[in-house]
Amino acid sequence: MFIIKQTNTLKLTITALLTAIAITIPMIMPIKVMIEPASFTLASHVPIFFAMFLSPQIAVLVSLGSAVGFLLAGFPIVITLRALSHVVFALVGALYLSNRREEILSSPLKSYIFSFWLGMVHALAEVAVVSLFFFGLVSGGAYQDGFFYAIFLLVGVGTVVHSMVDFFIAQVMWKSLGKRMNRIAKKVTA
Repeated sequence: MFIIKQTNTLKLTITALLTAIAITIPMIMPIKVMIEPASFTLASHVPIFFAMFLSPQIAVLVSLGSAVGFLLAGFPIVITLRALSHVVFALVGALYLSNRREEILSSPLKSYIFSFWLGMVHALAEVAVVSLFFFGLVSGGAYQDGFFYAIFLLVGVGTVVHSMVDFFIAQVMWKSLGKRMNRIAKKVTA
């Protein structure tokens, strides 16, 4: 006998929409800065942050979709793997927010601190990926610039700043939708 679980249609729909947006952004966004091994595509993290505000499951699925988008857009493998590392910060951030979402997102100071902290987790994951290429543990990337410039400044510091900007964009969008998003978030996590 089969046990059928009731599917949360709202959760599935929101996950699909955010994943579609996450896949599309790297393909069509006109503002891209590429200084390998770093790349900065404006708003590329916004669907992931939005998913984090909803649930850990949605955050992981949307971040995987984002990596697919970077792959399909033809980005170099090191950048695609950096996108895949977003699963780490998405999961960590979503787990932290799961019981604190309204508290964090309603306070400018708390959201700034959270955004910075999450940006650090985000940057550490990306630095770890790029370091594998820098030190030759994975082939496909040869960098003439030193570790401090190429990895620490471009990828590390650049990722923290990019992450915080995209977090702010997602937070403004979330707040602009008002109480509706909090009601949706409660339905999705139920």
